[in-house]
Amino acid sequence: MLALPPAPAPAPKRQILVTTGLFATAGLMLVGAMSALWFRFRNIAGPTNWKPAKAIVPEIATNTMLITIGFACLIVQWAVYAAKRGDFHHVSVAVGIVFLLGLAMLNSQAYVWKKIALPVKGETAYNSMFYAITGTLFVLILVGVVYAAVAAFRSVGGRTKDRETISGLALYWYFLAAATSAVWFVVYVTK
Repeated sequence: MLALPPAPAPAPKRQILVTTGLFATAGLMLVGAMSALWFRFRNIAGPTNWKPAKAIVPEIATNTMLITIGFACLIVQWAVYAAKRGDFHHVSVAVGIVFLLGLAMLNSQAYVWKKIALPVKGETAYNSMFYAITGTLFVLILVGVVYAAVAAFRSVGGRTKDRETISGLALYWYFLAAATSAVWFVVYVTK
C-alpha cells in the first residue's frame, strides 16, 4: 500500500505584525504607568517643590521631537503605500527617511539631557522620574530606528513580497507617536 506524504504545514500569518502590536501595547502600558507615577510623585511633592528651579527644559528641542514624529508617521505611511503598489524604490527611500528622522529624535533628546544638566538624584523625585521617562522613550525610539534599519535592509535586499515588515514598522512608529505625545505633554508641558 502506498501512502502520500503529509502536506506541508501552512505558513504562519502575520507574525511580525502581531508581535509588533503586542510590543506596542506593552510599551503603551509602560509609558502610561510611568506617566501615572510622574503625576503621583508631583502631587506628593506639591506644585512649588516638584521641579528644581535650575531645571530649564529647552522647549524648541522638545517641540522639534513632537513635530518630527508627525513627519515620521507620514513618511512611514508612504512606505506602506509604496509597498502595497510594489514600488520598492520608494519603500527604500521612505524607510531611509524614517531612519534619519528617528536619529534626529534621538539627537534632540540627547540635547535636552545635555542642556538640562540635572543630577539623577535630587531633593524630589523629579530628577529620577525625568530621566526614567525620557530614557524609556529614548530606548523605544532606538528600537524604532533599528526596526527601520532592518526593514530597509530587507527592502534593499530584494524582499519584494514582504509587505508585513513595512506594515509592522508603520504600526510601531504610530505607537511611538502616541508615546512621544504622552511624554511630551506629561514631562515637557505640564512639568
